[in-house]
Amino acid sequence: MELILILGPMKSGKSFELISYSMPLQYADISFKVFQSAKNVRDESVWSRNGVSLQAKKVSNLSEAMEGGLKVVGIDEIHMFEESDADIIEGLLKKGTKVVASGLDTDYRGEMFPIIKKLLSMGPKEVEYKRAVCEICKTPDAVYTQIYKNGEPVLEGLPSIVPEDGSYVYKPVCRKCFLKRTR
Repeated sequence: MELILILGPMKSGKSFELISYSMPLQYADISFKVFQSAKNVRDESVWSRNGVSLQAKKVSNLSEAMEGGLKVVGIDEIHMFEESDADIIEGLLKKGTKVVASGLDTDYRGEMFPIIKKLLSMGPKEVEYKRAVCEICKTPDAVYTQIYKNGEPVLEGLPSIVPEDGSYVYKPVCRKCFLKRTR
């Protein structure tokens, strides 16, 4: 079937797009379910800063999405899943299931998540790149998510996936304001 990816930095409206796509399915005769990574400790549902939310099933991997003959599968925080979950998504597509996934495309170092690379290699029907307002210079062109601790950007030493548990501050930033580690 088809794969749709909604990618971009924090606060860019990715979850809102997934909710907007999924909400009408509640009233259609189309079997669907939205999944979210159990690594997401911030939310109990798909939640948008616009004030809307959608129920999601927390899972540690996407194997459950293969059950029940779903016609549409939504995935929030796709970057929090393992690269191997891309194989499950490929299996869903081969079964004729439509998959709509949203999440960050790059980690705090500006490096693309392995699962995102693999999904892009599948030739998605649509890739919607969202942008946010840079929290440093206030331009509407943020493409990265920078992680801060004690007011300073963290440039290395963290895993790629850092759950938003209150230990760090996450800011969308533009290319000009994004700080990369020097090797």
